[in-house]
Amino acid sequence: MTATDRLRTLLAEPVLRVMPGVFDALSAKIAREAGHPLMFMSGFAVSAARLGQPDAGLVSMGEMLDTLRGCISAAGDVPVLGDGDTGWGNALNVQRTVEEYARAGAAAIMLEDQVSPKKCGHTRGKQVIARDEARLKIRAAVETREALRGAGRGDILILARTDARAVHGFDEALQRCKDFVDEGADIIFLEAPESVEEMKRFCRTIPRPCLANMVFEGKTPVLPAAELQEIGYRLAVYPVVGLTAVIAALRQSFASVVPGSAVPQPAHLTFPELQEAVGFPDYWAREKRFAGD
Repeated sequence: MTATDRLRTLLAEPVLRVMPGVFDALSAKIAREAGHPLMFMSGFAVSAARLGQPDAGLVSMGEMLDTLRGCISAAGDVPVLGDGDTGWGNALNVQRTVEEYARAGAAAIMLEDQVSPKKCGHTRGKQVIARDEARLKIRAAVETREALRGAGRGDILILARTDARAVHGFDEALQRCKDFVDEGADIIFLEAPESVEEMKRFCRTIPRPCLANMVFEGKTPVLPAAELQEIGYRLAVYPVVGLTAVIAALRQSFASVVPGSAVPQPAHLTFPELQEAVGFPDYWAREKRFAGD
């Protein structure tokens, strides 16, 4: 069973699946060890971890694709959904992006309708492309998915996202979601609804698995998993929950070793625990097998 097959199976069940946002091989490995059935490679987190820069269209497709491969390798049999930003261009760029993500082994690719360079979903200054252009980009993605399947060269689900809520209001965003359904998208994501009622209306209206983006102190109400499931969501992503914890821990840890600092060290692993976390015991066992006489 492929990663995409496993994702389809999970989406067919009337259960909310929670995904942490991962941004490199180590974070993907830890998400797998925590028992998550799915994970999401977050563009915000990758841009921060890889470039030390904001999620504002600065990270390239090559950098995202390289990170995606590392996440998929470390995730094992856990499906990884990959952030494909705007597809890095027009409909033809989208087609290449979809093919590359499928070749890398992503279970799904998220594509959004922002103007390039894009902005993080819960930050200011965003713009979206025209509704017809957004629709055609999803059509291009779906056609590529079907061509890959038909040729036996891979499979991937299309996660279509609109950011129109912040620019043109909820009704326009919902219409775009309907367009994406008509074009054959597999999962729908209306970014940054601003009330529980908008979240409910979205899930009532869209006959596809719907995704909720849980960003603490963002624009969308952060609800318990049980309530999100009751509303009708099938996926919930916490895109920066790991990143925020890492940044906070690094700040405290690095400050604590400045000479004369009174900052206490945060909770940390012992060196043997660190060796375990990164896989040295398994490496040593395999090394012994091939040591020869």
